[in-house]
Amino acid sequence: MKLQAVPERVPGILLILFLLALWEASVRFGWMVSPTWPPVSAVFTTFWHSLVDGTYFSVIGSSLRRLFIGYFIAVVLALALGLAMGVWRRFFLLLEPLVEFLRPIPSPAYLPMAILFLGIDDVMKVFMVAFAAFFPILLNTVAGVRSVDPVLLETGKTFGYGRWDIVTRILLPASASFVLTGMRISLAIALIVTVIAEMVAGNSGIGFYVLNAQRSFLVTEMYAGVVALALVGFALNKLFVFVEHLLLHWQKGVPDVVL
Repeated sequence: MKLQAVPERVPGILLILFLLALWEASVRFGWMVSPTWPPVSAVFTTFWHSLVDGTYFSVIGSSLRRLFIGYFIAVVLALALGLAMGVWRRFFLLLEPLVEFLRPIPSPAYLPMAILFLGIDDVMKVFMVAFAAFFPILLNTVAGVRSVDPVLLETGKTFGYGRWDIVTRILLPASASFVLTGMRISLAIALIVTVIAEMVAGNSGIGFYVLNAQRSFLVTEMYAGVVALALVGFALNKLFVFVEHLLLHWQKGVPDVVL
């Protein structure tokens, strides 16, 4: 974290601490009396115990495994098709109606069909993650490739670049910011769909853990699981921003990453 960025972070951190203190006070002073609203201190105590005894490493580990397999599949397919659609207009016209037909449908709507065809095991969950993460990467890749200055392509041809060299040395670097933006958006979507799939048809993972805690009326465990999930999402986003900064450090206008 850059030193000059620390003071700028203080108000946001204080706001979070204030809201947590307000949560704690609402229980301690009887402003909110409900078995479904435990004190935040109890939630964090439960969170710490589950972290120390390895519970979260087990449930989150299985979720991340499904997430990254599906996400990797989505990245590979979306990059390949996005490059093809961006380069060849006929290919774009062929696939664009299908993409625009499927893309607006919410990913959870495919869950019943995915369960029917793929069952409730990891294959279904990986498919759901890959399907949901596919479209943002695809659309951003197409937009990035089509925004490349034609002069760059002509210059590459002048220097004798073949098709593969043009793709790897011109198109991909020039559209990298678009592609990485789509990948960052898809990473968050992949986490959401992973949790939903585990809640609907799962027997492991952080989504199943939170839902099972709610069904068993283990209220503090439920809230602690949500806290763990929030931290996972936060860490994944920060990690991606860091990697993005490393990959795009050569581009003008890319701000220094703030961790």
